[in-house]
Amino acid sequence: MEYVVEMLDIRKEFPGVIANDNITLRLKKGEIHALLGENGAGKSTLMSILFGLYQADSGKIRVNGKDVSISNPNVANELGIGMVHQHFKLVHNFTVTENIILGMEPKAGLSIDIKSAAKRVKEISEQYGLNVEPNAKIEDVSVGMQQRVEILKMLYRNADILIFDEPTAVLTPQEIDDLIKIMKNLIKEGKSIILITHKLKEIKAVADRCTVIRRGKYIGTVDVESTSKAQMAEMMVGREVLFTVDKPEKKAGEAILKVDNLSVKSSREGVMAVKNFSFEIKEGEILGLAGVEGNGQSELVEAITGLKPITSGKITLNGKEISSLSIRERINSGIAHIPEDRQKRGLVLDYTVGQNMVIEIYDRKPFSDRGLLNHKAISEYAEKIVEDFDVRAGQGVDSITRSLSGGNQQKAIVGREIELKPDVLIAVQPTRGLDVGSIEYIHRRLIEQRNNGKAILLVSLELDEILSLSDRIAIINNGELIGIVNAKDTNENEVGLMMTGIKRGDTD
Repeated sequence: MEYVVEMLDIRKEFPGVIANDNITLRLKKGEIHALLGENGAGKSTLMSILFGLYQADSGKIRVNGKDVSISNPNVANELGIGMVHQHFKLVHNFTVTENIILGMEPKAGLSIDIKSAAKRVKEISEQYGLNVEPNAKIEDVSVGMQQRVEILKMLYRNADILIFDEPTAVLTPQEIDDLIKIMKNLIKEGKSIILITHKLKEIKAVADRCTVIRRGKYIGTVDVESTSKAQMAEMMVGREVLFTVDKPEKKAGEAILKVDNLSVKSSREGVMAVKNFSFEIKEGEILGLAGVEGNGQSELVEAITGLKPITSGKITLNGKEISSLSIRERINSGIAHIPEDRQKRGLVLDYTVGQNMVIEIYDRKPFSDRGLLNHKAISEYAEKIVEDFDVRAGQGVDSITRSLSGGNQQKAIVGREIELKPDVLIAVQPTRGLDVGSIEYIHRRLIEQRNNGKAILLVSLELDEILSLSDRIAIINNGELIGIVNAKDTNENEVGLMMTGIKRGDTD
């Protein structure tokens, strides 16, 4: 019995889109099998069918050699299939243990036996090297820890076939290394894993075989060890992908955005998230902001864009102080913002793509005149962005934004913000959750903005992205500026050390 799961000729259609066009995937017992594809290629759809969230239109599924019909996630659980979703499904004010036993609470008489559950959680956590504290509240633990809780939830339900959907999208580099160790432990203990991802580096690090799908079609299954990253990228995108960014030497001009001694309060009582932070960005340069997640980057960006009030210091744009202007006034003064959380801050998910493309400027001509919207002008403007940025949507600009894949939502936001032709573009995690083809495209557009004399603040957790795009790099740790270095005079190692709070030259 070689295969624990066989998905044979799976087909699934949605209005306007064939999400899965007769795809076959076979998972061997004890392997990590990567499912690779661009955004919107149909990876999540295929796995949602295996987990019982969707039903296939045709094709069949076998688990351990038997034909099965998986009509809902409970059936999947009974068959030993578990899934860690990209957006975690946890109750924030519950403890780790309460989240894990939700829906299958062990009873002692009439009351829930939390104690024995916590003990079992601790045992599983130790067995797989998860290091989870059973009584911690979800709202108090890191994103990486929340993910481990999701993994524990599957193991508590005795799952043997584990599906990970883009598990590293929200993790720091250190947490990614930990997750890779955890996956290898799971395999040692007899589990089999399907890993949905578009990060080739991680596939090379952890997967045995890789199945590639492109625009809903099956392209092939390869042995990871004997296949290069370039070959997998080409299977995924359908053309050769350049992994380097072409960035001409360029002398930066005048300072456009200046931040002086900025301090910003954190949402936690009495804590400063940003402390006396100063920097400037000149026209025609990209300033990268590097740091481990949660060190004040978000608050700094919120202060500059007007989402959060500042405690002290000042922000100047083109020589004019903007610290007390409203968000709209800042946009009108020339600031554009690709936000960190595309669904919370970037888009109104129940609006159409077209409406979302003019959300900051619908009150300007030609989009409205004396309070009346000009739908034709809005559609034309939005269609240009959708076409330029290859935003794939079933019904084009009339699609409801919620129906787009995460990567296509991201491309829509990037396109919208660049199309504002701002003086300062603040790009926070601009390629988070995108595949190599889209990353290459967005990097090109950011460099193009720099070459056209724009000032760009790039905030990213991907260190190689910061190093390859930035002209200068500012390092933030615990809300403080550790230093600013020239990108061409530094390396991953040095920036990594500075991210932990060690200043340049402090090596004792």
